[in-house]
Amino acid sequence: MKSNEQIAILGAGIGGLTLALSLHQAGISCTVYEAVAQLKPLGVGINLLPHAVRELSELGLLPALDQVGVRTKESVFFTEHGQLAFKEPAGTAAGYDWPQFSIHRGDLQNLLLAAVLERLGPNSVKCGHRCVDVIQDDTGITAHFEDPNGGAIESKRAMLAIACDGIHSVIRKKFYPNEGPPRYSGVNMWRGVTRYPAILSGASMVRAGWLSIGKMVIYPIRNAIDEQGNQLVNWVAEIEAEKPAQRDWSRQGRLEDFLPVFENWRFSWLDVPALISKADSVLEYPMVDQDPLGRWTHGRITLLGDAAHPMVPRGSNGAGQAILDARCLAGRLKKLGITANALESYDQERVKATANVVLTNRKTPPDSILREVYERTGGKKVENLDEFVSQAELQAISDRYKEVAGYDPVQLRDRPSFL
Repeated sequence: MKSNEQIAILGAGIGGLTLALSLHQAGISCTVYEAVAQLKPLGVGINLLPHAVRELSELGLLPALDQVGVRTKESVFFTEHGQLAFKEPAGTAAGYDWPQFSIHRGDLQNLLLAAVLERLGPNSVKCGHRCVDVIQDDTGITAHFEDPNGGAIESKRAMLAIACDGIHSVIRKKFYPNEGPPRYSGVNMWRGVTRYPAILSGASMVRAGWLSIGKMVIYPIRNAIDEQGNQLVNWVAEIEAEKPAQRDWSRQGRLEDFLPVFENWRFSWLDVPALISKADSVLEYPMVDQDPLGRWTHGRITLLGDAAHPMVPRGSNGAGQAILDARCLAGRLKKLGITANALESYDQERVKATANVVLTNRKTPPDSILREVYERTGGKKVENLDEFVSQAELQAISDRYKEVAGYDPVQLRDRPSFL
């Protein structure tokens, strides 16, 4: 059976759709195969840091992002007493050439999907195709699929296969069948979105508290959603727990399991219990990752995004790294041709880079600023935080993460484009 497609992309998440757009920009044909029968806007909020926005801007998507997302102006850190500990500008306000966006994951996926269907054609994304295996030979790959009911459907040929099939990746399991279970961080999280008046600047990313006594992450993801000018505000509650929750992005959570921890978090700038209680729904998820793999590429098949490097969501960076994967891979294929060598080149660059992010997210992500403040003060309310930890020390934590994750302002500006 002759290969009639250059690239088979397995999964229509953020990474897979960004890869499709990038391959199209590079003049390389592809088809996206998605397991679900119909793509629906799932999930809650995510952040797109400037390194990811640069790549989406190069795809001409900045106007579309502005229509559905919020340009983040600042990152602010508070103690569990509501006391400001650290503040720094974000995105263009921090001198970047590209903004930072807070956005609903579903809005971002829909935006990418619309662009793929417009640019690559209505048949470029095939839903109801759950990949169950990929077999390779000297001339290409054969991807085998099931329909949503578990019935076998026609196999597809391509020159290469890119597994963008998420945290439960079938292809990752194919190459690493004996890989251990997800590594639990000791923290569970509950997530929701609430219609709420603007908080602080109306474009602030807030982190407050600390994991051992309860931590909140709060930021707006849609502007002016009603006549009162309310925003759609994303929030995440994080608490240390002995046992992990079920690893399912759509698992429903219960307010009684975590709301009491934040019952007294009523500050001049926000009533946290009210924000949580007014959510449309609550989702529960464990903060887990996997140990970094030594390689993603096996001949004509490679991994991308969460299939390659699932990470604990503590650096606002999971989707961003998937976007960087996609752009890097498309660039290698454009430069080196539709070959296994191009996949190897991608592997050599991105495996090490993302391993560093995974490990840094475990130990010193940006929110470790809160840990430093909590441990230095013993969790007590103090009159002057600077007497316990300096602003320079906290700035250094933030700056180190930017370097590891690839969005230090100077490095990002000077880095050549992937394509």
